[in-house]
Amino acid sequence: MSRTDAFVAHRNLLFTVAYEMLGSAADSEDVLQEVWLRWADVTDEVHDERAYLVRITTRLSLNKLRGNARRREEYVGPWLPEPLLTAPDVAEDVALADSVSTAMMLVLETLPPVERAVFVLREVFDVSYAEIAAAVDKSEAAVRQIAHRARSHVEARRPREVVAPQAHGAVLERFIDAVNGGDLQALMDAMAPDIVLITDGGGFKRAALRPILGAEKVLRFLAGVYEASTSAEIVSVNGGPALRLELDGELEAVATFTFENGLVTGAYIVRNPHKLKGLDAQKRQLTR
Repeated sequence: MSRTDAFVAHRNLLFTVAYEMLGSAADSEDVLQEVWLRWADVTDEVHDERAYLVRITTRLSLNKLRGNARRREEYVGPWLPEPLLTAPDVAEDVALADSVSTAMMLVLETLPPVERAVFVLREVFDVSYAEIAAAVDKSEAAVRQIAHRARSHVEARRPREVVAPQAHGAVLERFIDAVNGGDLQALMDAMAPDIVLITDGGGFKRAALRPILGAEKVLRFLAGVYEASTSAEIVSVNGGPALRLELDGELEAVATFTFENGLVTGAYIVRNPHKLKGLDAQKRQLTR
């Protein structure tokens, strides 16, 4: 297998590793470009191409994650991961779909960089402790301890209910009917009383500067930003069904959700235009 063929064969894996560490499709593509350049320059024989490529990807992602720390500190309002278009069949891989969900990505954000890398490699992709140790420059014993600590941290915070995304279609249809028909009050029927809304405008679009708690407060906020020419459609984002919201035919926002007992318990709306501009390119890549 040629170097190019090996890289292409593992590209989806490498991208997902980078995305789960960085929360940005654009940054992940930058990492993969650098991985390719380094891979193309390798002159020694590589016995395990997958392990070698994962190691390069992990190290470069850690570097970028640390480099982004100041930018995250200065970010205006809540930070949400850049929406990632996913093929509908991704939802059939429950573990993978859960690992890239917005709710899980927010949990991963609470881990220090190395713990995040160890958790992603071990729990999501079942990479051996020895390979992870080489990727993060730690001893295997230290990696085992880090993995245990990260696993306990995530388990205490991850969403509890995992339901097939197909079961959520009817709930999102209610959102679509409400948005397209202008009857936002109808959204109340789809919301859990203790729903949490997080909006990410990045300082470029109107968004709440902190999470909004409770169905009535969420509805008031949505009514305040809603415009009559808004339309909605269901798309597959971050491993599950989501809403693509357009205003006068232009992409305005992407909303992902968590569900429990047939109601929306968490809504995550990305309005930052810098996080939305890559969606069309992602769509072209998915349809190739």
